[in-house]
Amino acid sequence: MQYLFLRLARLAFALCLVASGSLRIAHGQFAPNLGPQTLGAVNDPLRTPLTEGKRLEQERRWQEAILHYEKSLKKDARQREYSERLQICRVHFDVTRRYSDRSFMQTVDSSSATQAFQVLSEVLAKLDVYYVEPIDYYKLALHGTAFLEVALTEQDFLGKHLQNADAANVENFRQSIHKVVFGRKIQSAEELKGTVAMVANIASQQLGLMSSAVIYEYIAGSVGLLDPYSALLTPGEYREVMSQIEGNLIGLGVELWAEGSELRIVDVFRGGPAQLAGMTANQYILQVDGSSVLEIGAKKAADLLRGPEGSKVRLVLRTIEDKTLELEVQRKRVDVPSVSVSEMAGPGVGYIRITNFQKTTASEVSQSMWTLSQAGMRSVIIDLRRNPGGLLDSAVELADQFLKRGSIVSTKGRNGQENHNFTATEPAWDIPLVVLIDGDSASASEIFAGAILDHNRGTIVGLTSYGKGSVQGVFHNENGNGGLRLTVSKFFSPKGTPISARGVQPHIVVDEEPVASFGTDVVAFKPESDSKRFVSTTKAEKPDLAKRKAIEVALEKVSFGR
Repeated sequence: MQYLFLRLARLAFALCLVASGSLRIAHGQFAPNLGPQTLGAVNDPLRTPLTEGKRLEQERRWQEAILHYEKSLKKDARQREYSERLQICRVHFDVTRRYSDRSFMQTVDSSSATQAFQVLSEVLAKLDVYYVEPIDYYKLALHGTAFLEVALTEQDFLGKHLQNADAANVENFRQSIHKVVFGRKIQSAEELKGTVAMVANIASQQLGLMSSAVIYEYIAGSVGLLDPYSALLTPGEYREVMSQIEGNLIGLGVELWAEGSELRIVDVFRGGPAQLAGMTANQYILQVDGSSVLEIGAKKAADLLRGPEGSKVRLVLRTIEDKTLELEVQRKRVDVPSVSVSEMAGPGVGYIRITNFQKTTASEVSQSMWTLSQAGMRSVIIDLRRNPGGLLDSAVELADQFLKRGSIVSTKGRNGQENHNFTATEPAWDIPLVVLIDGDSASASEIFAGAILDHNRGTIVGLTSYGKGSVQGVFHNENGNGGLRLTVSKFFSPKGTPISARGVQPHIVVDEEPVASFGTDVVAFKPESDSKRFVSTTKAEKPDLAKRKAIEVALEKVSFGR
């Protein structure tokens, strides 16, 4: 099991289940049908965050809707309807994510009902042992039913499993199936599996829906609504997560924005096959191996970009100049550095930008520190902005390079084996330190920044960090392909401060962030909220005020000491 602090697709918000603590799935709750009143409100020139969010839902742009509701909730966390709509969008996004992934659909197709139940049993066993909170099996049943209800509104699912089914029968089933689950006594894994078997049997009889498809919606639902970070990983996603831990990926080396029929190249990996083939940021992919993105959708097209090392893919692109470009690109293994920038930012001031925390992070930073020291560095800026996290051990190793003694971070889980206190040893670097953070600095970034803050080891500059104070473990599914990402513990700063929903508070607040990056669907998996490690043709439109302030502070430290 690998311990991670990763955010996938930026699904980050502390869920609160509605009403009595149960997930409400009454008819229409999870359907995108917003009705004429809502559509009229959307066209109102005085557009509100809610009407804008519902417009995105109506267009089934789930990824954008999620980002919109997250942003709205950060501005006003009291808006209960924002959180409810966010939760609904998360379920829709999860279903469309999986049914745009060939590896997942192959798993469902090749699984018998017995094999799917074996996976469900394994998932429930892992939840019982590792999940940070006690398991409520009745809620898991409601969550799974919600996922199935949503799947029955999504064309990808319907086209795959119910292409010839009568639409009225499907809708009648969707409207009534929650009645089978509501109020049932479900207090154990066996009772939950019995309920799933009953639902699968009804779906088979009424719709001809294969049982494995139903069971996998309950598998995904049992994990996907526990918290914003736990999820069922498709086989392709699981492989990419494990590759990212090692810091090398197989693919084209591109970061994409995939939504609707838009497949835009946000950035490209430096030295990767995409860059070598002439691909640049802000180009649009129109065709993948002869398949039109407009016809098959951006997510499916992005999935077609995956493939074995050495294989080739034919692309048709639209350039920034609105010209058509045809390319053949070979998929290769791409090394992704954790340190994207290492340079002198001023007289005696070193600057190191860390994009994520992986196995190589501590050694990369150490090498950068030695190189900058030889160039005259007497203080250093560690930039963790838009760094969504990574490996727990990597964050601890990095903090250990700067702290003399004491706690770095402590973790507490539901069982004793997740309770740990990580402490510092003799530091490698006794040098004045400035740490840059922002609202997208999360989890492992917050461990490092929180340790520096509590030990008064350096100056924190920027904006309050994201506030993700939990640890995820990545587990392989032994009875099926793919894996799980489960929240196994919560973490606390050296002074015992919980990070969840609070974040790390900077010493010096700078109220302007650099140019925001785009959300992505990842072909070669990487944390989606950073673009600085890539070659890009885009230019920042705003001055980097936070970095300027960090340099100013670092220069003062050079002149007057820590």
